[in-house]
Amino acid sequence: MLDSSGKVLKEGLMEKRSDGLLQLWKKKHCVLTEEGLLLHPPKQHDNPHQQQQQVKEPGKIKELHFSNMKTVDCVERKGKYVYFTVVMSEGKEIDFRCPQDEGWNAEITLQMVQYKNRQAILAVRSTRQKQQLLVVQLPGHKSIRNSQNVV
Repeated sequence: MLDSSGKVLKEGLMEKRSDGLLQLWKKKHCVLTEEGLLLHPPKQHDNPHQQQQQVKEPGKIKELHFSNMKTVDCVERKGKYVYFTVVMSEGKEIDFRCPQDEGWNAEITLQMVQYKNRQAILAVRSTRQKQQLLVVQLPGHKSIRNSQNVV
């Protein structure tokens, strides 16, 4: 689950193409964090009844975590919109569009790459720590390392 209390890097409206037969464009209130993208139903400032309904239905929030995201693809500019596709690890494709001047596709791509880089650095550090723990002390002998080329 994405940490909704995390640092908000970008927030605003985008449109997501629905999965249904008609594939309609639906507005979503999007929140980009260091961990991924949260998609909320659009904020209804004018309709307090609908705001109360959104609070009661947290299942309507869709989470696109960077750990499950493969790439951002198919950037195309048509008219006033930029169209792009978020490809998830399991192969699911999610289409979005936003006004050209908002740069959502670039920001999502940048944050996804930074997230993957942080994860790779953590994995390398973890591996090095495990290798350092594999030092075996034999009685009467010098320390022997059980790993090759520990850096």
